[in-house]
Amino acid sequence: MSMHPDCERIMLSEEQLKARVKEVALAVDEEYAEKRPLVVGILKGSIIFYADFVRFLTMPVELDFMVVSSYGSGTVSSGNLKIKKDLDRDVTGKDILIVEDIIDSGFTLANLKALLLERGAASVKIVTLLNKAERREYDIAPDYNCFDIENEFVVGYGLDYNEQYRHLPYIGILKRSVYEK
Repeated sequence: MSMHPDCERIMLSEEQLKARVKEVALAVDEEYAEKRPLVVGILKGSIIFYADFVRFLTMPVELDFMVVSSYGSGTVSSGNLKIKKDLDRDVTGKDILIVEDIIDSGFTLANLKALLLERGAASVKIVTLLNKAERREYDIAPDYNCFDIENEFVVGYGLDYNEQYRHLPYIGILKRSVYEK
């Protein structure tokens, strides 16, 4: 697939993504070998990463999803956490792996982790595809991270801008002219 015309450049290729996701999944497998974690995908952005990640795991897992947002249609966090779809099961005593596409300000994951621990989870760890540490405003860090990236607006591999570009098999930097209209 050639680069989408709305992208300035490809930051991470499809091959780079698959190889690193597999490495991270193997590391998680080692730590959780004797457990059966609940793997929680944060929709919609994590869906492609989540699917690839769980396919690389060899241990038994339970799967669930949440729809949690702090962005709306903008490019900067609103600072307001909205749970649009909650988990389908009780988390009491469970080891939870939150699978997220990107950690930016950290607002969403800091609040979500605290909420799951408050609900009685035995442990909550974060697996993220992209870590944008330069933008961090909350004291949260991924336990497993695929890539540290610079402060660019990225799309593809599940990440979107106004529900567009999720289908791209790579991570691309969106041209400013697209979102600064």
